[in-house]
Amino acid sequence: MKVNEKNLAAFASSATPVDHEGCLDMRGEVSKSYQKRWCTLKGNLLFYFDKKGDKEPVGVIIVEGCTIELTEEETYSFKIVFQCEGGRTYYFCTTSQASMEQWMKCLGCASYDYMKLMVADLQRQLEEAEAEAAADAAADAAALVTITPPKEEPTAPPRGQRHNPFNTVPEGDAKVVQGSRHHKENLRPEMPRKKVPFRDIHTTYGRKILADRNEWRVKLSKQKSEDKPLIQL
Repeated sequence: MKVNEKNLAAFASSATPVDHEGCLDMRGEVSKSYQKRWCTLKGNLLFYFDKKGDKEPVGVIIVEGCTIELTEEETYSFKIVFQCEGGRTYYFCTTSQASMEQWMKCLGCASYDYMKLMVADLQRQLEEAEAEAAADAAADAAALVTITPPKEEPTAPPRGQRHNPFNTVPEGDAKVVQGSRHHKENLRPEMPRKKVPFRDIHTTYGRKILADRNEWRVKLSKQKSEDKPLIQL
């Protein structure tokens, strides 16, 4: 892979947001001595400088196709290992456990392959959330039952005329006394009962009850205002 050194140097010193930076002791595979380097991670590019504030880096490591592993040769140390043929290994040493873990975490998340996996996982979660929301919306729509109110209020079927066989008028007796049971039975077909809906009955009597209650409250209030407390001498 061809790398333009000028472009890399300009990118290293540009105002591009830095993912992580700090001072690390660093060495390669050949040299066994560590050298202090100021390291800056931007995306998948790890730049290392002689000291903080330098304009041009000493080198750059492209964090792709590699693994971040712990080492046992130094305290708080780790390494970047390239598994490909001819790949190199870079060793780093920090000053604390927290710093080492933070560097290993940032480097492990810097590669393009990792970002690609994260995007795919987020896309999968989004699709699952949309499918679940669609299923909930369909369930809510199915639960809503549209009830069409009747055009007219239902009425009870007419009651049949019940006749007591013992109350029938004797044969040959055409005279019926007014107000007797026979007279009432004869009048029933001619005077049908007027049926009033329960809602009208409830409204009529309910208003009367509310009026009586309000009148009673007014009287009680007047009575309390007129009563004077007794003065004990």
